[in-house]
Amino acid sequence: MKAQTKQITQNVMRSIFIEKVLLSAGAIDDELKKASKLLNIVSGMKSQIIASQKRIPDFNVRPGLEVGTRVTLRGQKAIDLLKRLLGALENQIPKSQISDNHFSFGIKEYIEIPGMEYQRDIGTRGFNVTVVFARAGLRVKRKKIKSGHVPKKQFVTKDEIIRYMEENFKTKIN
Repeated sequence: MKAQTKQITQNVMRSIFIEKVLLSAGAIDDELKKASKLLNIVSGMKSQIIASQKRIPDFNVRPGLEVGTRVTLRGQKAIDLLKRLLGALENQIPKSQISDNHFSFGIKEYIEIPGMEYQRDIGTRGFNVTVVFARAGLRVKRKKIKSGHVPKKQFVTKDEIIRYMEENFKTKIN
């Protein structure tokens, strides 16, 4: 009888990936147009205008008021853009900005991004970047018909995100 050798492989369903990269900026009126144009230039895609859903009298916000803009990138475009954006931070992220399933950081001025030139009509603006991680199987939670519960072990932990960023993007976590 031949001795069968078992090869130990990592479970494919436990591997993590970047689900999406969100770019967002908050502004109103003319500044909103500038922010939208900035996100269009940085991402190469058309940005979406976000309207308020609630009334906040202290900030003079009413339902339907346009208060921000955002762009969602997925797949290879998201990874390529993330590499460029991390260059603006010298490939370093503070540990305090990493949470379960995602991490976020801000870019104070878009001219810090390698390869970006100053645009006179935009001025000096910044924006926020959120990187969302996921595992295979999250569709169970999100689907409309027969949606199910996803256990806590399905979430991507802070340590897994740190390991992923250090291995794949050579990012230093402070």
